[in-house]
Amino acid sequence: MENIDLINSFSEFKDNKLIDRVTLMAILEDVFRNALKKRFGQDDNFDIIINPDKGDLEIWRNRIVVADGEVEDDNQEISLTEARKIEPDFEVGEDVSEEVKLIDLGRRAILALRQNLISKIHEHDNTNIYKQFKDLEGEIYTAEVHHIRHRAAILLDDEGNELVMPKDRQIPSDFFRKGDNVRGVIESVELKGNKPTIIMSRTAPEFLEKLFEQEIPEVFDGLITIKKVVRVPGEKAKVAVDSYDDRIDPVGACVGMKGSRIHGIVRELGNENIDVINYTNNIQLLITRALSPAKVMSIKMDEENKRAQVTLKPEEVSKAIGRGGHNIRLAGQLTGYEIDVYRDGEEEDVELREFSDEIESWIIDELSRIGLDTAKSVLEKDVDDLVKITDLEEETIVEVIRILKEEFE
Repeated sequence: MENIDLINSFSEFKDNKLIDRVTLMAILEDVFRNALKKRFGQDDNFDIIINPDKGDLEIWRNRIVVADGEVEDDNQEISLTEARKIEPDFEVGEDVSEEVKLIDLGRRAILALRQNLISKIHEHDNTNIYKQFKDLEGEIYTAEVHHIRHRAAILLDDEGNELVMPKDRQIPSDFFRKGDNVRGVIESVELKGNKPTIIMSRTAPEFLEKLFEQEIPEVFDGLITIKKVVRVPGEKAKVAVDSYDDRIDPVGACVGMKGSRIHGIVRELGNENIDVINYTNNIQLLITRALSPAKVMSIKMDEENKRAQVTLKPEEVSKAIGRGGHNIRLAGQLTGYEIDVYRDGEEEDVELREFSDEIESWIIDELSRIGLDTAKSVLEKDVDDLVKITDLEEETIVEVIRILKEEFE
């Protein structure tokens, strides 16, 4: 097989993988040099000439002429008699360049060349994909569902690149079928065994932030800044926004008339309830806004321990806590403060921590997680409600209530 024929047969990989011809030739040279090292022990005395335009390749071996019988290294030296077969006027000490035909390497070596080339092109392709998607981390991307696995959805983009969306990166209400177009954010890209693993997420806070950029022109243009996003995917989210232009109402601009602007985002996220609040450096005011729709009466700050004691009217407490404790938990994440809720006019109430001798700490932690950190706040709830909004067993809740009733009833 002639050199050019071999190169042209390799070019099919260039067409399949969209590798430009110059890059292909560079890969070819690397592959051929590896083959020469295996065949001759070294390649530093070989010249490989590649013409990307013509797809031509020449390999020349350079050796020094030595007297007959004094050849010590066949690859580096050539006897005078052999040299004069190439050109009759060679003398001892001169350099001889001799073309090496690929066919001289043997059929097995040529097959190995082909396999090595395929491997190198795949490696090059994977490296390019890795770099491409690494630059897209944190950006919204759309891909088509190829098939559904038990723990993940496998997606393909228009170029056939595979993306993985694990189950825990999907919104609980998500239901995909083969062929569906899915939007998510590129969360991470890793090289595993030279193959890039691209993770897409619909639960990351960055996904909601990027949706705001796509759907709300003032956010895209930088007139409105998103300061922080916290989410319970598919349930509730809080977005703190700010504007350096006093003429712009950042919350109004994001929500739109009767929620028109944010409606598309809510629908994309499986009807996730999104609270948009005005950001402020005044932490007390930020906590007050973060607990919306509850109306706060007063706040006592403990800046050293990052805790805030919030007093509300009894009818406002459930609003502050929210369904499943989502509202108060997200408010804490948004502000960076642990928020303790107190009912106005109920000084006789006792914190659950006071019962640590009788109630295990992990149970108290679980109740506090949903905003129930006083005895009466727990007693006001039905057992069935507590089972639904906590991870506690019914028997555990019944025992907690019994202990608390002994104190108050």
